[in-house]
Amino acid sequence: MTGRTDPEPLGPSSLTWRYFSDWRAVLLALWAGSMQNMHPALGAGVEQHSRFFEERWERLFRSLYPIAGVVYDGPDAARTARRVRDYHLGIKGTDRHGRPYHALDPDTFFWAHATFVMIPVLLCEHFGRPLTLPEKERLYAEGLRWYTLYGVSARPAPPDWQGFCAYWDRMCAQVLEDSPAARAVLDIRRIARPPALGRLPQPLWRVLRVPFARFGVWLTVGLYPPVVRERLGYGWSRRSAFGFRLFGRAVALGWRLVPFERRFHPRARAAWRRERGLEPVLVESPARNHAPG
Repeated sequence: MTGRTDPEPLGPSSLTWRYFSDWRAVLLALWAGSMQNMHPALGAGVEQHSRFFEERWERLFRSLYPIAGVVYDGPDAARTARRVRDYHLGIKGTDRHGRPYHALDPDTFFWAHATFVMIPVLLCEHFGRPLTLPEKERLYAEGLRWYTLYGVSARPAPPDWQGFCAYWDRMCAQVLEDSPAARAVLDIRRIARPPALGRLPQPLWRVLRVPFARFGVWLTVGLYPPVVRERLGYGWSRRSAFGFRLFGRAVALGWRLVPFERRFHPRARAAWRRERGLEPVLVESPARNHAPG
């Protein structure tokens, strides 16, 4: 018993359910990680407390399960949210500039959530059908509802989509920093094989990861707001912009051929099935996503 009434979780009628755990969001993984780590407190926490860079793939795919669960776990969503929140209880300290930080400071925690709110917006804008203004307003309202499940103060959260856009622009222009943690996210030149490709010969992966790394960074630079791109020292030519649009249209067209349930992460897929009375159990991260060694 919690002694209080948990906020109402999101359900299958929400836009967030339709887009948040769409597999196309993996294309935004470097974008999300680097945008989060450019926040001074969040980046410091990753630098000082995280083993992410020792197990990139495993940590990424393992984290997707509880994060998706905050959206898709239905009656268990609040419990999942509190578990995610409590992972961050001990993440605190002083950054390299002497500034104190805590991962559960509302300004810090909400910035991470803000990037999650933006993922469906960017996914639809670049790799699908762009959302209309009323859809963005609805998506943000759902984002506020989802955020309340964590039990962290919503003080930094703007009340509506227009306010959120102003908040986002201000954060990008005035708060985000070029940091070692953000640069480390983008440096995937020596990234290990994805767990799902465990049978791929290592020599072949060492060849393939060179163009893979270049493409990943190029795609991420295309997703950045111009002010962030400039802060990190990246250029963006007309040729790059054209290629980016062409790739996005190809993804959008190809996605139409993917069956509905196959478009989603397993935690979300289980939720859709649960709503039809087919699979009432939660799906947890498989063993291949566990920390190596």
